[in-house]
Amino acid sequence: MAAIPRWHVKGDWFDVCRCSIPCPCTFAQPPTFEECDGVLAWHVREGRYGDVVLDGLNVLALGYFKGNVWTGAKVSLGMYVDSHADGLQRDAMQKIFGGQVGGWPAQFAQTIGELRGIEFAPIEFEVAGDLAYWRAAIPNRVEARGEVLVGPTTLPGQRVQTHNPPGCETGPNGVATWGKATVDKVDGFGFRWNRTGQSSKHIPFDWTGPGG
Repeated sequence: MAAIPRWHVKGDWFDVCRCSIPCPCTFAQPPTFEECDGVLAWHVREGRYGDVVLDGLNVLALGYFKGNVWTGAKVSLGMYVDSHADGLQRDAMQKIFGGQVGGWPAQFAQTIGELRGIEFAPIEFEVAGDLAYWRAAIPNRVEARGEVLVGPTTLPGQRVQTHNPPGCETGPNGVATWGKATVDKVDGFGFRWNRTGQSSKHIPFDWTGPGG
């Protein structure tokens, strides 16, 4: 068996989902309606898998589960990998985000009960520098956008955030910035929905493989 190379990826993650604001899953609680489906999107700002550079690549997943995912509920998941990646990059991204080479993704992968498939697609990803919004899209498949949560007592320029949430989807010691889904439209891997106004949040990730 070939040795796993040193790897490290850091970047942005967000979701849009069925839950009411704020999504209870991030607090390690059951989802609002006892079941949840949504879009999960990752953007690698900086990444290396051995000598393979992964900067700027994206992954997007569609998922569904019933019950508390942190206490044993299993996720049904379909995954899209950035078609802009070359062969070596595609292989590296599948291994990292599929949980095959350790690190946090390997722990997250333990929640997956069904993998509906992996496809390559052109994934658009954008996040505002001040976290005012975040969005991702795949033509004719997925469109997801969240805008930062504001209210009558929100201070100008401040973000509604949770530090060290107990169910952080990107691993320990995360910082979740809360938003509202303004677009959540999906048609892929047998999933189909179109809604707005539910929960969304942005959390950065910074992962290193066991050999890193």
